[in-house]
Amino acid sequence: MTRRLVVKVTCGAADAERCNQGFTVAAAAVAAGAEVSLWLTGEAAWYGVPGRAEAFDLPLATPLADLLAAVVAGGTVTVCSQCAARRDITGADLLDGVVIRGAASFAEEVLQPEAQALVY
Repeated sequence: MTRRLVVKVTCGAADAERCNQGFTVAAAAVAAGAEVSLWLTGEAAWYGVPGRAEAFDLPLATPLADLLAAVVAGGTVTVCSQCAARRDITGADLLDGVVIRGAASFAEEVLQPEAQALVY
């Protein structure tokens, strides 16, 4: 049985280490062969928009844009619908491969018996 990891990142550059850790864990899980779903909520919602991950800077960390690209390529990336609406982010604003979905979808994912959820 393939393990499913759901990672929710709730913060942005103001809490750079915690933000980067969530992306790092998600990308590492993709590399390890897990089925990964990365949720971008709160200020992290901005990283679903082109150019935002490239502007993120944390010394001695893998670039956020590279981590995000790895998850987009091997998993799923979702921006929270309420978080997107509060920031006037629409589906047309997002990177290819990133979608907007709501809390019901998140709950459905994390309640699956094979799922492990982590929140950063």
